[in-house]
Order: sequence, then C-alpha cells, then structure tokens
Amino acid sequence: MAMNVQDQDHDEAELNTTINTTPLVDVMLVLLIIFLVTIPVIVKTVPVQLPNERNIATITKPENIVIAIDRNENVYWNNAPIAPEELRGRFGDALRRAIANGIVRAKLPEVHIRADSNARFMAVGRVILAAQQAGIPKVGFLTEPHNDK
Repeated sequence: MAMNVQDQDHDEAELNTTINTTPLVDVMLVLLIIFLVTIPVIVKTVPVQLPNERNIATITKPENIVIAIDRNENVYWNNAPIAPEELRGRFGDALRRAIANGIVRAKLPEVHIRADSNARFMAVGRVILAAQQAGIPKVGFLTEPHNDK
C-alpha cells in the first residue's frame, strides 16, 4: 500500500526560477577594476621622445646639389644627365671647391635627392654611397606633399 506523506491542505510554495544577477555583476565589476589597474603595470615600453611632424620649406642655396633619379634610374646633376660612376668625383670636387672658398663646415654643400617613386632603391643607394664616400655631410630627400585623390 502506498502512503502519501504530504498534506493535501498545505499549499506548495512556488519555486523561484529567476537568477539573482546582483552577485554576478558585483564579481564582474571587481574583475574589471583589477584588470584596469594591472594592465598599465604589465605593459612595458621603451621611453622614447618622438619627433614632432613639421613641414619645413627647402631653402635652395647655390652651393646645394640637386640629384634627380627618374624611373629608368637615369641620374641628373642639377638637371644635367650624369653617369652614376662620376658622382663620387663630382661630389668631391664640389666639396673641395666649397672648402677652397672658405665656407665653414656648417655651410658645406648639401645633396638633395629627388627620386621618382617608381625608381628602385638601388639607384638611390648608389647616390647616397657616393656622397658618403666623398665626405658630403648632409643628404636629404625632396618630396611632394601627400595629395588625397
């Protein structure tokens, strides 16, 4: 024989099926604060002072040498064609001429390179190497401002 233990008159309490999210939110906020505090401590960077971007207009001085390199790697000395092998000698001559004229070291001729964007870097590297071997103290690159099309 089966026996019923529950009382028929007693109303059965409804089960609470909802989730209490308050403790979950509290734990997540504590974890968020812990991560926000510890991440800057973990990330280590080398302290470097970065240069400020600026656009300085080029002052063309008569003693400056403008070397142009087109896309076919032809080299031009002040708009006159020149063989790449002659660059070192011409740079040396320009440097000796400047020193003979009594120009101080700060005002020695500079080399400004205008290279086509499609020119290979090897052609530009040859010009830089020739300037370095001749003793030219300053080499710069001439560019055009970025145009958004």
